[in-house]
Amino acid sequence: MYLAFICLAVAAYLLGSIPVGYVLVSIFRRKDIRTRGSGNIGATNVLRSEGKGLGAATFALDVVKGAAAVLLGALVVAPVLPMVPQRNVEAFAALCAVLGHMFPVWLRFRGGKGVATGFGVFLVAAPAAALAAITVFAIIFAITRYVSLGSILGAGSFPVFAYFMVHGQKPAFFVAVQAIVALLIIVKHHPNIRRLLSGNEHRFGAAKTA
Repeated sequence: MYLAFICLAVAAYLLGSIPVGYVLVSIFRRKDIRTRGSGNIGATNVLRSEGKGLGAATFALDVVKGAAAVLLGALVVAPVLPMVPQRNVEAFAALCAVLGHMFPVWLRFRGGKGVATGFGVFLVAAPAAALAAITVFAIIFAITRYVSLGSILGAGSFPVFAYFMVHGQKPAFFVAVQAIVALLIIVKHHPNIRRLLSGNEHRFGAAKTA
């Protein structure tokens, strides 16, 4: 059992740690995204710095790698661990994938904020709640034009949606991981939170001041 969890942890972490934004910008722009814009490797900075195409591709592939990690847990590992609830296996894979994205070994553990990968893992583990949370993001973003505020509130709303929208068994570990991932995403936005509170956060689409 322990070997299966170790293998899943390594595989999910490595999937999550693929620095999609960094790789795409390196290949198609011959640039280091860490030296552009905010320096973040996530979809928002790629979109702002390098255009909609690479930004959309970064978001989509970050979602895919998170979903792939959870599917690996559900389809490959859970069947060999019949005594462990499948949702716990999925949650474990989800947590490892998000940690991989946020702290990738390839980039000295300086990764993204986990929004797209977090959406991807829970799109498999708790699809209705994930879709509800990204709807919150979309509404907040449409009203305020703050990507960060939409991300923070979307992440914070996810455990609440999951509590009401996930049916069947909800093991304690499964519930705990939902809260942990949401908290990690919010904490990763701490510079944005400071700028939001001070009124200096950049609105998407607004011209940057010199």
